[in-house]
Amino acid sequence: MTTSPTIDIKSLQLGELEDKVRELGQPLYRARQIADWLYQKRVQSFDEMTDLPQGLRNRLAEQFDFSKIDIVRVLGSHDTTRKFLVRLADDSLIETVLIPASPALYGSRSDRRTLCVSTQVGCAYGCKFCASGLEGFSRNLKPNEIVDQIIAVERESGEKIDNIVFMGMGEPLANLDNVMRAIRIINAPWGLGIGARRITLSTSGLAPQIRKLADEPLQIRLAISLHGATDDVRNQIMPINRRYNIETLLAACDYYTSRKKQRLTFEYILIAGVNDSDEQARLLASHAKRLSAKVNLIPYNTVHGLPWSRPSEDRQEKFLSILRERGIAATLRREKGHDIDAACGQLRLQTKRELQTANS
Repeated sequence: MTTSPTIDIKSLQLGELEDKVRELGQPLYRARQIADWLYQKRVQSFDEMTDLPQGLRNRLAEQFDFSKIDIVRVLGSHDTTRKFLVRLADDSLIETVLIPASPALYGSRSDRRTLCVSTQVGCAYGCKFCASGLEGFSRNLKPNEIVDQIIAVERESGEKIDNIVFMGMGEPLANLDNVMRAIRIINAPWGLGIGARRITLSTSGLAPQIRKLADEPLQIRLAISLHGATDDVRNQIMPINRRYNIETLLAACDYYTSRKKQRLTFEYILIAGVNDSDEQARLLASHAKRLSAKVNLIPYNTVHGLPWSRPSEDRQEKFLSILRERGIAATLRREKGHDIDAACGQLRLQTKRELQTANS
């Protein structure tokens, strides 16, 4: 009895491809040919790798998966933000969002295209304001499923992605090994060739993994989803804080900044009546000053079934002004995709509700 392959060819590093072709009695240059077919020509089967011997193609097909992901729904907005609902080979649904250039993220650059990538099906961390975890956690994404989100969106949109943020569904640092394997493919010249400084990992606060990431050689960026400047506020909306409180998290960030050249960013979703007070702004400024961190303020995107709302524009501006008065490099992200429910997990939930209604 033969068992089906479990490793996808797009989860391998170049060195692993070289080991495989050597094992199959082929010259090493075949590995680069395979990588070129995968990431430059972007074929979708071994049969399309026409400069490889047929025997090699057959052996690869026997030993490796060549899965692909399908974009099953696209929502676009007036500001050109687009959300893609993606179906994986096991019929799991995830989301990825294509974000147009934003001064809040990139300063004066006006031509960047950023893709917000998912790393898990669902999420186990249960942030109270987020749609991703409303149906719980299913599984980690494999490296190829992470890389394939970029390839699929570039194919669908016809646009070149040059900035990646791991801020989609899931907690990236809870899937760190697979995420780092994917990042090495995304970054490598033989892979997608996106510079390390254009790749940002986001975390809700997994302090041990932040320390582990600090020891990785790639100079990728790190964003901390803080969303509260005190333990009381974070405990209310982010259960992870009960395991790694703010001081534990900031100590891990101290270690990270001691090892990396890249400046940290605090992501801070403004939720009316929860974390938008003047006192929270002052304490947030203190944390940011400690780490020489930037702050990216994000008005809350309303999620169906959750009680939270965004502050008024005046309150948003006041919060921003307090940070800037204290010398913090802070931006208020002008909303992208609010009209298409672009917050993590919303399109997936909406689609499931529609299917349930249709089948009832």
